[in-house]
Amino acid sequence: MSFLHCQLTPRSLAKTSRANIFLLPVDFAAIETKWKSRWQSVKPAPVDPSKPNYYTLSMFPYPSGMLHMGHVRVYTISDTIQRFRKMLGYNVLHPMGWDAFGLPAENAAIERGIHPAEWTTKNIAAMKEQMSKLCIDFDWSKEVTTCDPKYYRWTQYIFLELYNAGLAYQKEAVVNWDPVDQTVLANEQVDPEGKSWRSGALVERKKLKQWFFKVTEFAEDLLKDIDRLENWPERVKQMQRNWIGKSKGAEFTFNTPIKVFTSRPDTIFGVQYLVLAPEHPLVNKENLPSEHADAVLDFVEGLKKKQNMDAAEESKQGVFTGLFAKNPFTKEDIPIYVAPYVVSDYGTGAVMGVPAHDKRDFEFCHVNKVTENIKFVVEPSIKPVDEPVDKSTPFTAEGILTELSGPYKGMKSKEAAKAILRDAQKMGIGRPTTQYRLRDWLLSRQRYWGAPIPIIHCPTCKVVPVPKEDLPVSLPLDVEFSGKGHSPLARKEDWVKCKCPKCHGPARRETDTMDTFVDSSWYFMRYTDPHNKSLPFDPEKASALLPVDIYIGGVEHAILHLLYSRFISKALLKQGAYHQSAETKPGNGEPFNILLTQGMVHGRTFKDPNTSRFLKPEEVDASDPANPKIIATGETPLITFEKMSKSKYNGVDPVNVITECGVDPTRLHILYKAPPSEVLEWDDTSIVGMQRWLAKVLKLSQSISKNTNALPLIKNMTKDEKELYRMTHQTIMQVTENMARTYSFNTVISDLIKLSNAISSSTAPTDSPVYYHAVQSLVKMMAPMAPAMSEECWEYVGTNKESVLQQAWPSFEPAALEKDEITCVIQVNGKTRFTMTVSKELSNNSSEIEKLARQTETGQRWLGDKTIRKTILAKKGELVNFVI
Repeated sequence: MSFLHCQLTPRSLAKTSRANIFLLPVDFAAIETKWKSRWQSVKPAPVDPSKPNYYTLSMFPYPSGMLHMGHVRVYTISDTIQRFRKMLGYNVLHPMGWDAFGLPAENAAIERGIHPAEWTTKNIAAMKEQMSKLCIDFDWSKEVTTCDPKYYRWTQYIFLELYNAGLAYQKEAVVNWDPVDQTVLANEQVDPEGKSWRSGALVERKKLKQWFFKVTEFAEDLLKDIDRLENWPERVKQMQRNWIGKSKGAEFTFNTPIKVFTSRPDTIFGVQYLVLAPEHPLVNKENLPSEHADAVLDFVEGLKKKQNMDAAEESKQGVFTGLFAKNPFTKEDIPIYVAPYVVSDYGTGAVMGVPAHDKRDFEFCHVNKVTENIKFVVEPSIKPVDEPVDKSTPFTAEGILTELSGPYKGMKSKEAAKAILRDAQKMGIGRPTTQYRLRDWLLSRQRYWGAPIPIIHCPTCKVVPVPKEDLPVSLPLDVEFSGKGHSPLARKEDWVKCKCPKCHGPARRETDTMDTFVDSSWYFMRYTDPHNKSLPFDPEKASALLPVDIYIGGVEHAILHLLYSRFISKALLKQGAYHQSAETKPGNGEPFNILLTQGMVHGRTFKDPNTSRFLKPEEVDASDPANPKIIATGETPLITFEKMSKSKYNGVDPVNVITECGVDPTRLHILYKAPPSEVLEWDDTSIVGMQRWLAKVLKLSQSISKNTNALPLIKNMTKDEKELYRMTHQTIMQVTENMARTYSFNTVISDLIKLSNAISSSTAPTDSPVYYHAVQSLVKMMAPMAPAMSEECWEYVGTNKESVLQQAWPSFEPAALEKDEITCVIQVNGKTRFTMTVSKELSNNSSEIEKLARQTETGQRWLGDKTIRKTILAKKGELVNFVI
């Protein structure tokens, strides 16, 4: 028999000695190769209309060209779940594809002279090759690639559907502008100092006309339907609620006229200044007093540099406009400022400054020396007698209105807010309103490598949507990449120039492309019908499979990707693209029923104890994993587990790990080390535990005598058989619960290890049908997590030639869980004195239990010949209290 050498060092790539090598009598690589070959020759089972559907989906990756351990973790989890569901008797959809548009491909074109399409295609091929080594059962017949015109044709179609529904529109918005290269930059292309990643120029903020999706139209549905998401992590739901940010309050009109929103109408008497956004229509030379105009406009101009904007926001810096407004309640003139923390496209573009009752307003007031006489118009409901209010910090809670609030003095905040708003409505200066923090989705990107926005600009007809029959608007491939000036699309004149579909006159194409979040906000729908040439998906096919039953991915996508997917899903449901029944859960167009957010994978990281410098693998002698040493100094390095990155030299190449240690041991190690939602600290020294366990199960399978006889009735089993049968069915019950509901795969593996130990130590005959049933059940339950080794074991224990993955999942028998004997706790006068084992048949027979108790040595000491006045039985005979 061949042996697998598994190098188990702190990192698979570490260049350390091979002193720590484990030899196991199992050639995992040969077994995996054998079963991969057999699986490839098996045709996928056709969909059985009599079976229920189950849609398992892991978030599709960006094709960077290299799998990392985070990928391996998420795909191992999704593969385990989908294999389990197949064995339970479901038609399972488990597709894979590529989120293939985006900035890295365009950067590669600029830096390396390779076209984004070629770079992306090569990376996809490399990652598919890597994935093929993981024994992941993806349905590749459903594969989608977002940069393929066959896919983005339908992304453009959905854009047009939203445009026709009034949910896509154009307006001006701020972008990052490189004044040297004369180009738009993504946020990630601006360094922490506010400089361009390429030219080093200070980045400016510039307004351009851009496309938006009207997500705010669905703000209330997106918010209230979070309550439908019973199977989402609470923290993700809270993140979504906070992002949508609903606030109920009032809008007041000051006499300028300036409108402001506040969630605290009770503080209106404390308004001591107003602040406008830099882009507010009042902020121009015509409206500003001449003695202030230059200073204000210079301040606003300075904010166009991203670095200056960030610094001003951080320092609470503002500028006085020379303008005043009248507080509609106090009739006092209050100054008007401009500051960058007020955003023009949020609310009214103006806020009221209440320094006594808002921390930011308090700090702004002090920094800009607005006033020294801060008005506290609300005070605590309960305060020490004869102690003045602390005016060194703002009081931000609700309370009782002070005498500065005029006729509302003495009212509680909630009562006063209602009264003030009621009076403001009578005066015509206020109204109740609801505001959301949520903004509309800016989807324009001044980039090449994205789906072109299907719009034509005509001098006569203005904005004209591309006719659907003319889709896709394909990206031209023969373009130049310089990283300077307009995007390659905008410079491609023969592509930009076109005919207007309406008047047939000369026109120009929209040169912006779509945010890649648009591609990923509907891909899970395309998987239901990926080859449809007439529609994005057939309504009936999509309706039969949606929503996704379980969606697995990183918590870093908890806000934008999930929110945008929810928006698109709801919008398309409203458009009639698919339908849902009243019984559909979660319902109302929610795209994902269960959300499983897996934690990150952290790598073992070495640092110099004196300088905290990250150490390279070749700088550390890790031949003894428990006691690594720095080669140059002999010192012990600092060891931490941190997010894997090149700069920390703690990355792990998954292909190296599975080549050296085997796919199934690696999969089990990933599932066992931590629950899915928690951080996994990768340390491959413990993979040997999984290897040994798999070798043990294989040995059990090889040593068994096949027994196809029917299982005896429980009452006819021997005591040893009953105990093994009980342990088997206890495990089936627990494993099924964890696989179906809690996804605690670490507990599943622990339970299976216990069962294998129970089988090994059982004194039941190895040719017994009960023993055979236990081993069969063990191998079946192991199969979703370790498919290749389970297939190998099934060759020895299977009763048919079908794959173990085609077997029905074992079901547990409730009667098997009942024990013949119970442990009975004996109390004397309410105090526990000893325990003893009694037959279950005697569990309600107090006199028999008393006899047995008196017969024991401990019972003699506590009971002797004393008269028992009363016997109390509890917990079905598991607790007996003798009162003497």
